[in-house]
Amino acid sequence: MNNPYAQALEFLVDAGVTIASMDAPNNRFEMPELATPEPTSAPSIQSAPKKSQPVVEVKAHKEIITQVEDAASKASTLEELKQAIADFDGLSLKKTATNIVFGDGNPQAKIMVIGDAPAADEDRQGTPFVGPHGQLLDKIFDCIGLSRTTDDAKQSIYLSNILNWRPPGNRTPTDEEVDIARPFIKRHVELINPDIIVFCGGMPAQALLNSKESVSRLRNRIHDYNDTTKAIVTYHPSSLLNTPLQKKKVWDDMIALKGLIDG
Repeated sequence: MNNPYAQALEFLVDAGVTIASMDAPNNRFEMPELATPEPTSAPSIQSAPKKSQPVVEVKAHKEIITQVEDAASKASTLEELKQAIADFDGLSLKKTATNIVFGDGNPQAKIMVIGDAPAADEDRQGTPFVGPHGQLLDKIFDCIGLSRTTDDAKQSIYLSNILNWRPPGNRTPTDEEVDIARPFIKRHVELINPDIIVFCGGMPAQALLNSKESVSRLRNRIHDYNDTTKAIVTYHPSSLLNTPLQKKKVWDDMIALKGLIDG
């Protein structure tokens, strides 16, 4: 086969080209030159629009806070407050938790201990500070003569958490969740009316002392929760299980607490 066109066609067929895109061959050397497009002005670059604040979400969040404040203010007893928390559906954590975790200990106690959020053992039992870290907490307070089981108000403690529902997977609660729960725990403190609050962990201390400082900066100081209630900050017992070296600092905090109790 000496025909070069036939040879080219055979090459294309061997290469897998079996469909012609045009009805007749096109000699590209005879194609007219394409007209050069006239230059156009570059499109003006507009700055991206600024993201607007989620006004609807902010408004909805404020409305939820107002509902919580209203529900909390109407509770005149611990039983009424617990029922108000159980009835409130504005906190999604309720949907994934097993039990409400409200309080434990002597309601007449002058020492109130506040933690952050319930863990798995607390969720199952509906009681704050249980499980391994709860047992450690009991030992810590027993060293200075305080207990959750005694009827003597001077030697007893009352325990609760910022949040009454366990976050799924023990995740850290969001700022929005803490905001929603805050009116309930503030009313809880009002009903107990303690002389001293012991904040276990940074979250409850920051939420109720209106601070952004860490535990290490908040401890070693006596804080004024209000005109009649003092507060101290220490490490949460669950953190001591992971970092035993912090126990020395917690012991120092308990000595400070004992001194505050004794005046």
